[in-house]
Amino acid sequence: MSKDLKQMYKTVMDDHFPSQLEVSFIEGNQRQTLCYEKVTWTIDNVKKGLRYGENPGQEAALYRLINGNLILAETRCIQPGNYLVSDIALLQSGKHPGKTNLTDADNALNILRYFSDTPTAVIVKHNNPCGVAKDKQLLSAYEKAYAADRVAAFGGCIAVNRSIDKATAEAISSQYAEVIVAPDFEDGVMSILEKKKNLRVIQIQNIDRLQNYVGQRTLDFKSLIDGGLIVQWSFVPKTLSPKDCQLASCEYKEKKYTINRTPSPQEYDDMIFGWLIESGVTSNSVIFVKDGVTVGIGTGEQDRVGVAIIAADKAYRKLADRYAFEQFQKTYPDLDKEQAETISNQVNTEKGGLIGASMISDAFFPFRDGVDVGIKQGISAVIQPGGSNNDYQSIVACNASNVTMVYTGQRSFKH
Repeated sequence: MSKDLKQMYKTVMDDHFPSQLEVSFIEGNQRQTLCYEKVTWTIDNVKKGLRYGENPGQEAALYRLINGNLILAETRCIQPGNYLVSDIALLQSGKHPGKTNLTDADNALNILRYFSDTPTAVIVKHNNPCGVAKDKQLLSAYEKAYAADRVAAFGGCIAVNRSIDKATAEAISSQYAEVIVAPDFEDGVMSILEKKKNLRVIQIQNIDRLQNYVGQRTLDFKSLIDGGLIVQWSFVPKTLSPKDCQLASCEYKEKKYTINRTPSPQEYDDMIFGWLIESGVTSNSVIFVKDGVTVGIGTGEQDRVGVAIIAADKAYRKLADRYAFEQFQKTYPDLDKEQAETISNQVNTEKGGLIGASMISDAFFPFRDGVDVGIKQGISAVIQPGGSNNDYQSIVACNASNVTMVYTGQRSFKH
């Protein structure tokens, strides 16, 4: 029987999750309870919460914390009423949002909260950033984030930390996006965005207070196949500025190894920028950053040297696509032989834009082969947790190429 497969994506599922949810932690006679209520929106006269979960056919619900408290040792759960993603204003939505729309928005804000002092744009696809950039003006920040990976940005979630102006709205509306998140929208902007009827336009006025969420803990729940749960406190990066970094050094067989060169201010800026982006990237991951823009993002691999190679390869491919579009208004695969050769030579000469870039790793390099990948491409700086038995190998490799390296002393896994 023939079936309209597109219809499954248009279906609005009923969900049977209750209107309220309580999670209690009990020790002896002491009980700490967190109270939640389900979030719904009325769109086209249909009152409902999430459209569906990760896939059509999966019921899902969004709850916001309205009461209760949880303190374990000296760690305190974020207080009720500090709504952000769980209390959004849908200014435009041709259809109800789904789980992935909100989790993408949440991870974009997870990254964005660290950059309140600078206009910044984060584009997320499948819960991983594909382009992040900061600049003096919002338009240029968005354009750089988009150009970092035009292909992956298709159908993604765009989050910015400044009010969207007309120029930025025009740039956004010329692309295909699922979600746009911003603190405000200047006069005339909504009439531009309304041309994309299914674009979910989300206003989160609390974005101007995002820095207040830095260091705040929430509970992470992971469901197991047998119905069990793993509960953990959310990750909080401790390295927020150069003073939190340690110049790479270690001892091996009673010999001291120390990095030769202290990072420049620009290198520190790129390394810290990349380290904070890293908190929103699925592990194992390696990313490259140059001049406040992500150059290559490698995610979710099983080995570190492998993900470093992938991140470098993506830098080459994404730069080739960008140049092809800028110079010939085509994607790279659509170029003729002469055009492709021109672009390829340019990208190879620039080594995918990696010359002078900073390399960021969410965990230590077990061997020097990981940093060697970046060094071969001309990077100038590395930031990583440190703590490998073979840290000396990475220090030797960096010193041989005048590359600087710092440690954070903290791993940044995200699964």
